[in-house]
Amino acid sequence: MLIGLLMLMGLAAKNSILLVEHAVESERNGSTQTQALLDAAHERARPIIMTTIAMAMGMLPTALGLGNGSEFRQPLAIAVIGGLVSSTALSLVLVPVVYAVMDDFENWLRPKLARLVTMPPPEDTRKPMY
Repeated sequence: MLIGLLMLMGLAAKNSILLVEHAVESERNGSTQTQALLDAAHERARPIIMTTIAMAMGMLPTALGLGNGSEFRQPLAIAVIGGLVSSTALSLVLVPVVYAVMDDFENWLRPKLARLVTMPPPEDTRKPMY
């Protein structure tokens, strides 16, 4: 069961990284936060769904109980397929929402904490005396 959990966590993390990285790059190129998140979800949905379908199809024979010894692995395969479907849906909906909330919170908090950050001393702009 732990193997299935690790596999699902890895896939969910990969999906999240794909979405957030694309959104951050779009924001750096001048898009608004909302437009960047919508573009990221639109452009990265296909690779995310294709990965989910490929993994689910790979687990399907085991989930159906085909082959020798599949009775032992059948519950794991069923749990992984269910986790794949739910993590994909959550990745495409929940991750952009959490990113937007955390980014807004960071932008709200940054000016309030700016006074706690020590600034480097200004460069000496005087001309040398020689």
